[in-house]
Amino acid sequence: MIFGAVLGGFLLDAVFGDPAWLPHPVVLMGRCITALENHLRTALPKTPQGELVGGGVVAAVLPLGTLAVTGLACHLAAALHPALGLALQMFWCAQALAAKGLVQESRNVYRELVKGDLPAARRAVARIVGRDTQALTAEGVTKAAVETVAENASDGVIAPLFYMLIGGAPLALTYKAINTMDSMLGYKNEKYLYFGRCAAKLDDAANWLPSRLAALLWVAAAALTGNSARGAWRIWRRDRHNHASPNSAQTESACAGALGVQLAGPAYYFGEYYDKPTIGDPLRPIEPQDILRANRMMYAESVLALVIGLAVRLLLAG
Repeated sequence: MIFGAVLGGFLLDAVFGDPAWLPHPVVLMGRCITALENHLRTALPKTPQGELVGGGVVAAVLPLGTLAVTGLACHLAAALHPALGLALQMFWCAQALAAKGLVQESRNVYRELVKGDLPAARRAVARIVGRDTQALTAEGVTKAAVETVAENASDGVIAPLFYMLIGGAPLALTYKAINTMDSMLGYKNEKYLYFGRCAAKLDDAANWLPSRLAALLWVAAAALTGNSARGAWRIWRRDRHNHASPNSAQTESACAGALGVQLAGPAYYFGEYYDKPTIGDPLRPIEPQDILRANRMMYAESVLALVIGLAVRLLLAG
C-alpha cells in the first residue's frame, strides 16, 4: 500500500498542489500548537525551567498525537475497504508534500519582479519567507525566493517523501507536525528561547539525514538541468554549515553553487538584525530567472528522490 500511496500522493501534489479551499492538516496542527502553548504558559511557572517543560510537552504531544490519530484513521479506512485506505493515504501523502505550492508561490514572486513591481514582489515573497521584506531590494527579494525554494526542497519535499517511504502518510504527517512546531516555536528570541528549544532540537534531528540526502540530490539535479554540478558540490562541501541550523544551509549551499550566485547574508527578522554568514560565491549577480532555475532543480531532485526511494522499497520487499 505504501508504494501506491507515495506514488499517487506525489502525482496528486504535482498536478493539484494545495487548493486554498481544501482544509490542510498543517492548519489544524498550528491551532493545536497555539492552544497547547496558551494553556501551558498559563499553567506552568514563567521561568526558564517552566518554559522548557511546557515546550517539551508540546514537542511530545503533537507528534505522538498526530501519529496516533492518522495511523488509526488509515487503519480503520483500510479495514473498511483496501481502496479506501489507499485513497486516504494518497490524499494525506499529497498534503504532506509542497512541491507544486512552492513553485506556484515562487513564480508569483518572479512575475512581479519581471513586471518591475517591487512592492508587489515584496508582498509575494513575504508569503513564503520568515524575514522582514518591507525594505528588500529587487536583488534581496530574488535571493529570498531562491533561498526558500532551496531550503523547502528539503523540508517541504524530500524530508516528507523520505518519511512516507518508511511509514506512509502517518509518519509523513508526523514529520510535518515536527516541522510546523519548529516554524512556530523554534525562534531564539526572548519569547521562545526556552519554550521552543525542544521543538527546534527535534526538528534538527528529524531533518538531519533528509537534508543531506536533499543536498546530494540537488547536485545531481544541477547536472540534469544544465546548471553546475561541480559548483554545487564544491560550495556544498565548503558552506553547508554556514547557518545557525545544522540543516538549513545544506540545500542552500548546493543551490548557490549550482547557480554561481551568493545567497544568505545579514537579514532582519521581526525587526531584529541578524548578521548571518553568506553562502556561495558571487560569480555573477543574482537575477529573477534564477527562481525558475531553482524550481527546475527542485522538481528534478524530487523525481530523483521518488524513483530512488520506490526502487529501494521494491528491493527491500523482494
